Amino acid sequence: MSRRSTAPRPTPTGTFALWGDLADPVTLSVARLRRGWEQHRAEVVFDCATSGPQRHTFAGPLLREVVAATLPGFAPLRRKERSRFLLAVNGGDGHHTVMSWAEIDADFGNAPVLLATRMDDDDLDASGTQLVVPSDRCGARYVSAVTGIWLGCHAHDGALPLGV
Repeated sequence: MSRRSTAPRPTPTGTFALWGDLADPVTLSVARLRRGWEQHRAEVVFDCATSGPQRHTFAGPLLREVVAATLPGFAPLRRKERSRFLLAVNGGDGHHTVMSWAEIDADFGNAPVLLATRMDDDDLDASGTQLVVPSDRCGARYVSAVTGIWLGCHAHDGALPLGV
């Protein structure tokens, strides 16, 4: 498998790069997300620290299904290997979040995290996809205008950092 470990070039507005430990890194648009995967709906309420409770309805594919289509660098049947992988999501406004593959994997946390293509019945083509974590009470891991998603493995050699 070919693996891409360097950051992709900046993407145009409304698109994002999916890269890292993948056989098939790709740049995706909101329109491609809408027509390439089953669309799931999530009605969410999250507590925003600056503006209080927010209620929205999102639609889009599951993050795990989109990432799986790029052939991640783990053996699909090896659960312990899959559980070492991390996802880092970057947004156009500079917001970032990290989550583990195990959170979204159907054999582990099975969280229905979306890459939203619609919010409150409005298409997100112009503004870009939004990462939606319906199980979160606050909206801190909601990332607007996603510009990139990196997938990689946590490779720990067993050594502890100095001073620990």
